[in-house]
Parts: sequence; C-alpha cells; structure tokens
Amino acid sequence: MTATATDGPLPTVPVHGTWEPDPAARWEDGFLSGNGRHGALVSGTPDEDRVVVTHHTLVRPNGSEHARPPRLADRLAELQDRLLAGETAAADDFTDGRELQWVQPFHPAFQILLGEPPAPARFHRRSVDFTTGEVTTARDGLLSRVFVSRADDVIVQHLTAPAAGPALTRTVSLDHRLPGVPADLGVGHGAVLTPEGALLTLRARYPGSDRAYTGVTLIAVTGGTTTLAGPGLRVEDAGTVLILTRVRRHTGELDVTEEARALRDVLTGRGYDDLLARHLAEHRTAYTRVTLDLAAEPAERALPGSELLKRPGSPALLERLFAAGRYHLLSASGLFPPRLTGLWTGDWDTAWSGAFTTDANLNLQTASAAAGALPEVTEAHARLIRHQWEHWRANARDILGTRGVLAPAHTDGESGYLFHYNREYPLHLWTAGADWLLKPLVDHDETTGTRDPRTAAALAEVATFYEDFLTRTDADGHLVVVPSYSPENRPANAGPVTLDAAMDLSAARHALHTAADHRPGPDADRWRALADRLPPHRINADGALAEWARPGLEDTYDHRHLSHLYGVWPLDEINPYDTPGLAGAAHRALELRGAENESAHGYLHHALIAARLRDPGRVTNALRAVLEGDFFHDSLMSAHYPHRHVYNADAAHTLPAVLIEMLVQSTPDRLVLLPALPAAYPRGELRGIRTRFGAELDLTWAPDGLRAVLRPHRTHRVELRTSSGARPLDLVAGEDHVLTLGTW
Repeated sequence: MTATATDGPLPTVPVHGTWEPDPAARWEDGFLSGNGRHGALVSGTPDEDRVVVTHHTLVRPNGSEHARPPRLADRLAELQDRLLAGETAAADDFTDGRELQWVQPFHPAFQILLGEPPAPARFHRRSVDFTTGEVTTARDGLLSRVFVSRADDVIVQHLTAPAAGPALTRTVSLDHRLPGVPADLGVGHGAVLTPEGALLTLRARYPGSDRAYTGVTLIAVTGGTTTLAGPGLRVEDAGTVLILTRVRRHTGELDVTEEARALRDVLTGRGYDDLLARHLAEHRTAYTRVTLDLAAEPAERALPGSELLKRPGSPALLERLFAAGRYHLLSASGLFPPRLTGLWTGDWDTAWSGAFTTDANLNLQTASAAAGALPEVTEAHARLIRHQWEHWRANARDILGTRGVLAPAHTDGESGYLFHYNREYPLHLWTAGADWLLKPLVDHDETTGTRDPRTAAALAEVATFYEDFLTRTDADGHLVVVPSYSPENRPANAGPVTLDAAMDLSAARHALHTAADHRPGPDADRWRALADRLPPHRINADGALAEWARPGLEDTYDHRHLSHLYGVWPLDEINPYDTPGLAGAAHRALELRGAENESAHGYLHHALIAARLRDPGRVTNALRAVLEGDFFHDSLMSAHYPHRHVYNADAAHTLPAVLIEMLVQSTPDRLVLLPALPAAYPRGELRGIRTRFGAELDLTWAPDGLRAVLRPHRTHRVELRTSSGARPLDLVAGEDHVLTLGTW
C-alpha cells in the first residue's frame, strides 16, 4: 500500500510512503527522490512547483582541492618519545603550521521552477511513494510526478492536465538563486525551441576556478503552444509536459549538443510510464527486500507524516520512519554513499561542508546495509574507498612514514587526502579509520558468503600499516599505540592525542586478525602474533571500560561520540556471551556516557551499542530522545540537533539499523533473536533480513511466542540465542528451517 492509498479502507499493513495535505514552503520539508547520483528535492507553493536539483559530485572549490597531507613522518619518533615520557600536550605542535581547512562544500545545482497563473486556494495533496521513488503533487485534477531514474540517470518530471480541463499553462525556468549562492557565481542561461518542445541549459562557473557545472533540461510538450520567455519558456494549453534533467560538473566547456542528444535518446519511443518501468526494475526490487510491521493502528498509519510525528510513541511512526530511512538511504547511495545531508540540500551553506564524515556518521548511516539487504549501499561505500585509496596511501606515507593506508575523517568525495585537522581535533592522528571503514565490506562478504579479493587486498594493506606503525612497547612487553586518538574526545587530564585509545586497540586487533583470516600463510601468522602483543582493555575505577587503556588517563564521560565502544558495535570483540566481564564494563561505560550536545548520531549510536548489550531500556530511552526531540522534518528527513536544527541524514538513515539490531543480530556463527525489544512493541514482523552466516530470515513475534523462518544459502552450524538461553542450530543450504518458541 502506498502513501496515496489512504482514502477508503484504512491501511492494514505498513504504509510505504508518506503524504501531506499542504505545500512544502520550506525546502527542508520537500519530499525527496534520488538514484545515488542525481537528487531531486520537491517543494513549492500553490502557484509554483520547485524541484531542487542536486548531484553527488557538486562540491564548490575552496582551495582544498589542492591540499595535501602534512609531511610529518620525520618527526614521528620524537612525538612518540615525548608522549611515552608523559608529555600530555606533546602533539599540539605536530603540524606543519596550517590552519584548519574544510573540504569542498556540497551544494545544490539549481531549481526547476514551474509557475502558473495565480488561482484561488485549491485542494492540494503531495506524497512520496517509497516503492517507486515518485513524488506526486495533486491539486484540482492537475498531477505532477517526479522521480530520479536509476536506469537512465535522469530526473523525470511529468505534468498532466485535468481530464475535464483546463489545459496546462506554465512557465518553466532553471533558477540558480538558492540560499547562500555565491554572488560572483558566473551563470549563463540558454533556451531554444526544439521539435518536441524546448531545451534549457544553465551553466555555472565557480568563482576563481576553472571548474563549472551545467544543467541540461529537455522539455517535451503535448498539445498547445510553446514560446521562449526570458531565460525559460512558456507553455500554453498543453495536455502534458515531460521534463528530463541532468547536471554535469566539469572543467572547460561541456558539449551541450551531445548532452541534449543523450537526453533525446532516453526519450525516444518512451513516455513517462515507460521511463518509470525501467527505473522500477532496479529501485523497487531493492527497496522491497526488507519490511517491518509493528502492528500499528490502521487509523494512525493513514495519517500524514506531520501528524504522525506528533505521536512519538506510536508504532505507526516507527514503521514509517523505518520505511522512510530505508528509502532515503537507498536513494542517496550510488556513485557514493550518503553525505551528512544524504544527497540533498536546498542551501549552499551546508553544515560541516555537507561532507562524508567518516569517524562516526558515515558508518552509522550505512549500518543497516548488510542485514537490511541493501548491497547497493555497501557498493557505494566501497566505491568511495577505492576511489581514494591512493590518497590514503599518501596520508600514511607522509604523516606517519608507513606503508599501508591512513583514512581521512572528512572527505568531499573527490579528495581522500588528510588535511582537515587542528589542535582541538587532531584527526590526522586517527589511525583506526581504515579498519572502521572497511568493516561494512567485511560484513557484506560474510552475508553473501563470498570474499571480494579487493577487500582482502585492502585488509592486507591495513595490516602492513600496523606492522610499520606498532613499534613501541611498554614495560610489560605490550605494544603501545602511540600516538593514539579517540574521536572526537579527549581525556579529562590530558590532550586529545595520547596512548592506547580503546578504539585504536580494537581496530588494530580486528584489522590484523581479519587480514590474517583473508590471507592464510606466513603473513597471517605474523599479523596474528602482532595482534596478540597489544594490551588488553582497561576497566577504570568506576567499573567502566576505559576510553584509554593507559593507566592514569581519566575518562571524559559527557560526549556525543562512543568511539571506545567500537569493540561492542559494530565489532564482535566484546559481547555478553563470550566476554561477559568486558561486556559489563562496556555497559557501565554506556550508563556513564552523556549526550553532550544532543546530536542525533550520538543517541542512535548509543542505541546500537545498547542493543548489542541486551539493554532494551537504554534502546527505548535513546529512541524516545530522538522521537520526542523533534528531529524529523515533514519530509521525514532528519536534523542533526533537536527542534529540526541543521538538515542532516544521520537520524533518518541510522534508525533502520537500530530497529534491526534490537530485533535480530548475527555473526558468522551466532543468531540472536529479540535481544533488546522495547516493551512498547510487543508484536510485529520483520521480513527479509540477511544474516552474516548466509541465511535470509523472517521473524514474527507476539506476547505468546515467536516464529522465525531461516532460508540458508550454505550449510552451517550456528549458536541460537534467545532470552531463554542458547542451543545449536544446524542449517542445510536450500532447506528452510522454521523455529517456533513459546517464550522469548
């Protein structure tokens, strides 16, 4: 059932879409469509439709496109000596003196404006169908539909006149004048009549740069007349208007004639329905693989999103946010994974440059990809890494003098060089990044049962980094991770760069063991031996897993990041079954952690870790903080802070992962059912989940028991965990296995 199907009988299944009875006056409330390359943000007024066009490649040159990592390798030994000697601020001058430099900021291209003659207030309804990616606006019989095609990589917009008239009269133009646009952006417009209607172009040259972007819009009109009007055109008395748009970022001049020919090739012999069908073969197939039903009230399922957001305790709200998060995550993933803003923005002034922030946000946003059966997201994540791998090698070589790689904490997608750092945020010394960013690729391989040789090769390079980097030892013979940084925190009694951060220990251990698993032989033996020399985690005087294993470093508890609990989530290093003592200490650390600035990613990161530690109460509290904190716009895209402050995709994209983790968890050898189910959701169904031992899973639960159907793709024995205990589970490839438990 789609979002438009709320007239008549109330929905008895979750609604895969959302709707609003009023126009979106704020761009943040505009409904979204995307194909992982182009994005469309649809808003407007009763008299004007607006489609903001975005593209993953659109980043504004700011000088950082020429930035390179600092060459500090010849000073590393001195820094290590000073830190080991107890100089807590030794890293403050480990720099080449540069100021903090942000990556190139993400920005919108332009908006497609479709104006009409002023008219009295009329019936208005807008909706987005998650199963198709269509954003629909309906008023008085006139229908406007927009989607972004995965098959043809084009933004498609279709206007249809009411069957009973009147015919369409519209002005169509491309307008770059969005909030924050540089005053000195060099803009040129083009408009020409064509046999099918018209061709519009907008070319924008970045100030002080040889780089530019060009939008090309082909307009096909049925009936009526088409005339040029200013930089756009005027359509009168038409039956339908079909609009195809692409945008390209380039240097020099773009061959607009060739771009127009390519758009005509897409259109030739096809109407709107044909174009949509080509798109659905890819989009609908991916979106519908996994569904969640929380047995919500039909009357609440029928509500518009803005009304449902006023009911934070409603299961219908979580159903819709799960569906919306899954839809937006898929729509933002293709050329790259999602940015801080997903794939969308209506403003040139994007917070934190609208970058890919890799020390927390990116992995949180994509956390549902493996279990949620979205390999499209994982492939986009992998594409970003592979595109920048040579830059990561340069970072390791220039900053630390090692082989292997060093990942940046911020990237614009174009550059992977590590230059964004300062004294307060010494991100050039975050050595855990490569392992953290490769973990989703390892999860994907475990889910599919195949090992991508490119991932294996990458893991081997990370292991060689640690061979070169881990050269210092303590009095007990343990290796020391020095320098060490726990994003984005610092000890209460030292500078941010110290020794043996828990995240660094977990990352080094995981990277070395995982690389060894992927490459048996002498290298593997050496890597495992190196991992075994790392120090253990430390439990502090409060009974909590310490953020820094080095004795004497005091924890800072009130912080939005939870880097030190990397071993709990997403790793399996610390868990209640194999390491109950460390799991208890990790749980104590979670209890002591504050929310600091109430960032959405902090709350949901907390929830993911709480789910791994089987704490439904903390999962409930974290979800409540987000759902009651007014983090979601009417579009069901989210904000970074409460009260819809700062457009940001963290909450929207991470929420599906939280809901999956509280219901199902898996490792290559274990299945955990309902580990952290909040009491507010006593019954429901989760279908299509992929496990890391190679089985698909459908789960149904109710107060009187649960039923799980496993469809394994490989023969394997796993441990089944429920609240009633553990037992072995033997799975045979190709044979469905049904579990029925009276209690959970």
